[in-house]
Amino acid sequence: MKNITSKNYKKDSLYTRVVKASALALKGHNEFTVVEIMVIMGNILPKDLLRWENGDVPYLERIFQGSLSKANRILRILSFHAHDLSMVRIEKKLNNRRNRRFTKTGNAKLERMYSVCYKWNQSDEKKGLDIQKILEHENN
Repeated sequence: MKNITSKNYKKDSLYTRVVKASALALKGHNEFTVVEIMVIMGNILPKDLLRWENGDVPYLERIFQGSLSKANRILRILSFHAHDLSMVRIEKKLNNRRNRRFTKTGNAKLERMYSVCYKWNQSDEKKGLDIQKILEHENN
């Protein structure tokens, strides 16, 4: 497993996909969750997410398309990228009516990482410029 740090995360092969997914998520909203990014990236299928939300799947990692080390890399890269954008990190509590979990083990640190919501806290003009810059860079 690669150790993703603040010094090397931009060199990771998933970096471009995470950045593009976050730009697409920000296009219509001022916040996004880790799970939304994974859906945009195609690592979680919307129909499977619905099954998890309804309590038919015991934990989110079970429906992740790819290895768990890939999921962990996405979590780390997204955290560093949101920090670069000066986004506010908000930990959201799950509605545990159905005892939904993100991980098989229930590891508290990982559960918190999955439950994060990143909120844009700057001007709409700056957001638009950042999104445009990211998407233009992707098209070149």
